[in-house]
Amino acid sequence: MEPNSTPRGVIVIPARYASSRYPGKPLAAVAGATGQTQPLIARSIAAVRRAGLDLPLHVATDDARIMRAVEALGETPVLTPESCANGTERVAAALEALRIEPDYAINFQGDALLTPPGFVAALAAWMEDHPDCAVATVAMRCSAGVYTHLLADQAAGRSGGTTVVTDAAGRALYFSKRVLPFLAEPPRDAPNPVLLHLGLYAYRPVALRRYRALPPSPAEQAEGLEQLRFLHHGIPIDVIALDPPGWDPIELNNPTDLAPIEATLTARGIA
Repeated sequence: MEPNSTPRGVIVIPARYASSRYPGKPLAAVAGATGQTQPLIARSIAAVRRAGLDLPLHVATDDARIMRAVEALGETPVLTPESCANGTERVAAALEALRIEPDYAINFQGDALLTPPGFVAALAAWMEDHPDCAVATVAMRCSAGVYTHLLADQAAGRSGGTTVVTDAAGRALYFSKRVLPFLAEPPRDAPNPVLLHLGLYAYRPVALRRYRALPPSPAEQAEGLEQLRFLHHGIPIDVIALDPPGWDPIELNNPTDLAPIEATLTARGIA
Protein backbone atom coordinates (compact mmCIF):
# COMPACT_ATOMS: atom_id res chain seq x y z
CA MET A 1 0.00 0.00 0.00
CA GLU A 2 1.22 3.48 -0.83
CA PRO A 3 1.72 5.90 2.08
CA ASN A 4 -0.89 8.58 2.54
CA SER A 5 1.75 11.32 2.62
CA THR A 6 5.43 11.89 3.22
CA PRO A 7 5.92 14.38 6.08
CA ARG A 8 9.42 15.61 6.86
CA GLY A 9 9.09 14.23 10.35
CA VAL A 10 6.44 13.19 12.85
CA ILE A 11 6.17 13.14 16.63
CA VAL A 12 4.61 10.11 18.30
CA ILE A 13 3.72 9.81 21.99
CA PRO A 14 3.41 6.14 23.02
CA ALA A 15 0.81 5.75 25.76
CA ARG A 16 0.06 2.39 27.36
CA TYR A 17 -2.56 2.01 30.09
CA ALA A 18 -1.37 -1.26 31.64
CA SER A 19 1.79 -0.23 33.44
CA SER A 20 2.95 -2.61 36.17
CA ARG A 21 4.53 0.20 38.21
CA TYR A 22 1.80 2.79 37.64
CA PRO A 23 -1.43 1.40 36.14
CA GLY A 24 -3.42 3.98 34.19
CA LYS A 25 -0.52 6.42 34.26
CA PRO A 26 -1.41 8.32 31.02
CA LEU A 27 -4.71 9.34 32.63
CA ALA A 28 -3.23 10.18 36.04
CA ALA A 29 -4.27 13.65 37.25
CA VAL A 30 -1.39 16.13 37.43
CA ALA A 31 -1.92 19.55 39.02
CA GLY A 32 -0.37 22.72 37.66
CA ALA A 33 0.27 26.21 39.01
CA THR A 34 -3.41 27.03 39.50
CA GLY A 35 -4.16 23.75 41.24
CA GLN A 36 -6.22 22.58 38.28
CA THR A 37 -5.49 19.00 37.25
CA GLN A 38 -5.06 17.59 33.76
CA PRO A 39 -4.37 14.01 32.73
CA LEU A 40 -0.72 13.21 32.19
CA ILE A 41 -1.25 12.65 28.46
CA ALA A 42 -2.65 16.19 28.11
CA ARG A 43 0.39 17.66 29.85
CA SER A 44 2.75 15.60 27.68
CA ILE A 45 1.02 16.84 24.54
CA ALA A 46 1.32 20.42 25.81
CA ALA A 47 5.05 19.86 26.43
CA VAL A 48 5.47 18.78 22.80
CA ARG A 49 3.53 21.80 21.55
CA ARG A 50 5.80 24.16 23.51
CA ALA A 51 8.70 23.02 21.29
CA GLY A 52 7.05 24.89 18.41
CA LEU A 53 7.85 22.28 15.76
CA ASP A 54 5.73 22.24 12.63
CA LEU A 55 5.39 18.45 12.67
CA PRO A 56 2.32 16.20 12.89
CA LEU A 57 1.66 14.81 16.38
CA HIS A 58 0.03 11.46 17.11
CA VAL A 59 -0.60 9.52 20.32
CA ALA A 60 -0.06 5.77 19.83
CA THR A 61 -2.02 3.60 22.23
CA ASP A 62 -3.81 0.28 22.53
CA ASP A 63 -6.44 1.49 24.99
CA ALA A 64 -9.87 2.93 24.18
CA ARG A 65 -9.86 5.11 27.32
CA ILE A 66 -6.68 6.85 26.23
CA MET A 67 -8.00 7.23 22.69
CA ARG A 68 -11.12 8.97 24.01
CA ALA A 69 -9.04 11.29 26.22
CA VAL A 70 -6.80 12.23 23.29
CA GLU A 71 -9.76 12.86 20.98
CA ALA A 72 -11.34 15.08 23.66
CA LEU A 73 -8.18 17.20 23.49
CA GLY A 74 -8.60 17.62 19.73
CA GLU A 75 -5.53 15.49 19.02
CA THR A 76 -5.04 12.41 16.85
CA PRO A 77 -4.80 8.97 18.47
CA VAL A 78 -3.52 5.94 16.59
CA LEU A 79 -4.62 2.47 17.56
CA THR A 80 -1.64 0.12 17.85
CA PRO A 81 -1.46 -3.55 18.86
CA GLU A 82 -1.43 -4.67 22.48
CA SER A 83 1.52 -6.88 21.53
CA CYS A 84 3.91 -3.91 21.24
CA ALA A 85 6.54 -4.63 23.86
CA ASN A 86 7.70 -1.04 24.32
CA GLY A 87 7.43 2.51 23.05
CA THR A 88 9.84 2.00 20.16
CA GLU A 89 7.79 -0.88 18.82
CA ARG A 90 4.66 1.21 19.29
CA VAL A 91 6.11 4.11 17.28
CA ALA A 92 6.96 1.66 14.49
CA ALA A 93 3.43 0.27 14.62
CA ALA A 94 1.98 3.79 14.51
CA LEU A 95 3.85 4.64 11.30
CA GLU A 96 2.57 1.42 9.78
CA ALA A 97 -1.01 2.17 10.85
CA LEU A 98 -0.77 5.73 9.51
CA ARG A 99 0.77 4.47 6.25
CA ILE A 100 3.43 7.17 6.27
CA GLU A 101 7.17 7.10 5.59
CA PRO A 102 8.62 10.25 7.19
CA ASP A 103 12.29 11.12 7.06
CA TYR A 104 12.36 10.60 10.83
CA ALA A 105 10.03 9.94 13.75
CA ILE A 106 10.43 11.43 17.22
CA ASN A 107 9.36 9.34 20.19
CA PHE A 108 8.28 11.65 23.02
CA GLN A 109 7.69 9.55 26.12
CA GLY A 110 4.25 10.06 27.60
CA ASP A 111 5.61 10.39 31.13
CA ALA A 112 8.26 13.00 30.27
CA LEU A 113 6.06 16.08 30.67
CA LEU A 114 8.93 18.23 32.00
CA THR A 115 11.10 17.68 28.91
CA PRO A 116 12.51 21.10 27.88
CA PRO A 117 11.07 22.33 24.58
CA GLY A 118 14.57 23.14 23.34
CA PHE A 119 15.58 19.49 23.74
CA VAL A 120 12.84 18.39 21.34
CA ALA A 121 13.88 21.04 18.83
CA ALA A 122 17.55 20.05 19.16
CA LEU A 123 16.72 16.42 18.43
CA ALA A 124 14.75 17.31 15.30
CA ALA A 125 17.56 19.58 14.11
CA TRP A 126 20.09 16.80 14.67
CA MET A 127 18.17 14.39 12.47
CA GLU A 128 17.81 16.99 9.74
CA ASP A 129 21.49 17.94 9.89
CA HIS A 130 22.82 14.35 10.11
CA PRO A 131 21.13 12.32 7.35
CA ASP A 132 23.32 9.28 8.08
CA CYS A 133 22.16 9.07 11.70
CA ALA A 134 19.90 6.04 12.20
CA VAL A 135 18.89 6.71 15.83
CA ALA A 136 19.46 9.68 18.13
CA THR A 137 18.50 10.53 21.67
CA VAL A 138 19.00 13.27 24.23
CA ALA A 139 20.83 13.24 27.56
CA MET A 140 21.21 15.95 30.14
CA ARG A 141 24.30 16.75 32.15
CA CYS A 142 23.24 16.09 35.72
CA SER A 143 22.50 19.00 38.01
CA ALA A 144 23.04 18.48 41.74
CA GLY A 145 19.28 18.10 42.25
CA VAL A 146 18.84 15.47 39.54
CA TYR A 147 21.88 13.53 40.73
CA THR A 148 20.51 13.49 44.30
CA HIS A 149 17.10 12.33 43.00
CA LEU A 150 18.73 9.48 41.02
CA LEU A 151 20.72 8.31 44.03
CA ALA A 152 17.63 8.44 46.26
CA ASP A 153 15.64 6.28 43.84
CA GLN A 154 18.52 3.83 43.58
CA ALA A 155 18.96 3.61 47.35
CA ALA A 156 15.22 2.97 47.79
CA GLY A 157 15.22 0.25 45.15
CA ARG A 158 12.97 2.26 42.85
CA SER A 159 13.33 2.18 39.08
CA GLY A 160 13.77 5.89 38.47
CA GLY A 161 15.79 7.71 35.83
CA THR A 162 18.13 6.16 33.29
CA THR A 163 21.75 7.12 32.74
CA VAL A 164 23.90 6.73 29.63
CA VAL A 165 27.64 6.36 29.08
CA THR A 166 29.04 7.56 25.74
CA ASP A 167 32.21 7.12 23.70
CA ALA A 168 34.52 9.87 22.44
CA ALA A 169 32.30 10.44 19.40
CA GLY A 170 29.20 10.96 21.54
CA ARG A 171 27.61 7.61 20.69
CA ALA A 172 26.02 5.48 23.37
CA LEU A 173 28.08 2.73 24.93
CA TYR A 174 25.47 1.63 27.46
CA PHE A 175 22.25 2.71 29.17
CA SER A 176 21.32 1.66 32.70
CA LYS A 177 18.76 2.23 35.41
CA ARG A 178 21.73 2.30 37.76
CA VAL A 179 23.60 5.57 38.19
CA LEU A 180 26.59 5.26 35.86
CA PRO A 181 29.44 5.93 35.97
CA PHE A 182 29.94 5.15 39.64
CA LEU A 183 31.26 8.16 41.58
CA ALA A 184 32.87 7.73 44.98
CA GLU A 185 31.74 11.33 45.45
CA PRO A 186 30.55 13.92 42.91
CA PRO A 187 33.22 16.38 41.72
CA ARG A 188 33.07 19.76 43.39
CA ASP A 189 34.96 21.88 40.87
CA ALA A 190 34.04 20.10 37.63
CA PRO A 191 30.85 19.11 35.83
CA ASN A 192 29.16 15.94 37.02
CA PRO A 193 30.00 13.22 34.44
CA VAL A 194 26.67 11.43 34.94
CA LEU A 195 24.33 11.92 31.96
CA LEU A 196 20.62 11.55 32.62
CA HIS A 197 19.00 9.95 29.60
CA LEU A 198 15.65 11.49 28.78
CA GLY A 199 12.91 9.46 27.11
CA LEU A 200 13.26 11.28 23.82
CA TYR A 201 14.33 9.46 20.65
CA ALA A 202 14.41 10.00 16.91
CA TYR A 203 14.63 7.20 14.39
CA ARG A 204 14.77 6.64 10.66
CA PRO A 205 11.91 4.37 9.58
CA VAL A 206 14.38 1.76 8.31
CA ALA A 207 15.91 1.54 11.82
CA LEU A 208 12.43 1.08 13.32
CA ARG A 209 11.60 -1.73 10.91
CA ARG A 210 14.88 -3.46 11.69
CA TYR A 211 14.26 -3.04 15.42
CA ARG A 212 10.88 -4.76 15.23
CA ALA A 213 12.42 -7.67 13.32
CA LEU A 214 15.20 -8.22 15.87
CA PRO A 215 14.89 -10.29 19.06
CA PRO A 216 15.18 -8.55 22.44
CA SER A 217 18.69 -8.55 23.87
CA PRO A 218 19.62 -10.02 27.27
CA ALA A 219 20.61 -6.58 28.61
CA GLU A 220 17.37 -5.07 27.33
CA GLN A 221 15.38 -7.66 29.22
CA ALA A 222 17.49 -7.38 32.37
CA GLU A 223 17.42 -3.57 32.53
CA GLY A 224 13.96 -3.10 31.03
CA LEU A 225 15.45 -0.59 28.58
CA GLU A 226 14.25 -0.92 25.01
CA GLN A 227 17.09 1.09 23.46
CA LEU A 228 19.65 -1.57 24.41
CA ARG A 229 18.31 -3.72 21.56
CA PHE A 230 19.78 -1.24 19.07
CA LEU A 231 23.22 -1.39 20.69
CA HIS A 232 23.20 -5.18 21.03
CA HIS A 233 22.61 -5.57 17.30
CA GLY A 234 25.19 -2.98 16.26
CA ILE A 235 22.89 -0.05 15.48
CA PRO A 236 24.60 3.10 16.83
CA ILE A 237 22.72 5.71 18.84
CA ASP A 238 23.90 9.32 18.70
CA VAL A 239 23.59 11.03 22.10
CA ILE A 240 23.03 14.78 22.18
CA ALA A 241 24.35 15.96 25.55
CA LEU A 242 22.68 19.18 26.70
CA ASP A 243 22.94 21.40 29.74
CA PRO A 244 20.26 21.41 32.47
CA PRO A 245 17.38 23.75 31.60
CA GLY A 246 16.98 25.41 35.00
CA TRP A 247 14.55 22.85 36.38
CA ASP A 248 14.78 19.13 37.02
CA PRO A 249 13.01 17.29 34.16
CA ILE A 250 11.87 14.36 36.30
CA GLU A 251 9.76 11.74 34.55
CA LEU A 252 6.60 10.36 36.15
CA ASN A 253 8.01 6.86 36.67
CA ASN A 254 6.54 6.26 40.11
CA PRO A 255 3.71 7.80 42.16
CA THR A 256 6.41 9.34 44.38
CA ASP A 257 7.48 11.50 41.42
CA LEU A 258 4.13 13.30 41.29
CA ALA A 259 4.79 15.83 44.09
CA PRO A 260 8.14 17.15 42.74
CA ILE A 261 6.70 17.29 39.21
CA GLU A 262 3.72 19.34 40.36
CA ALA A 263 6.07 21.61 42.32
CA THR A 264 8.09 22.21 39.15
CA LEU A 265 4.97 22.99 37.11
CA THR A 266 3.96 25.49 39.78
CA ALA A 267 7.41 27.07 39.89
CA ARG A 268 7.37 27.45 36.09
CA GLY A 269 3.89 28.93 36.10
CA ILE A 270 2.42 26.18 33.94
CA ALA A 271 -1.29 25.99 34.69
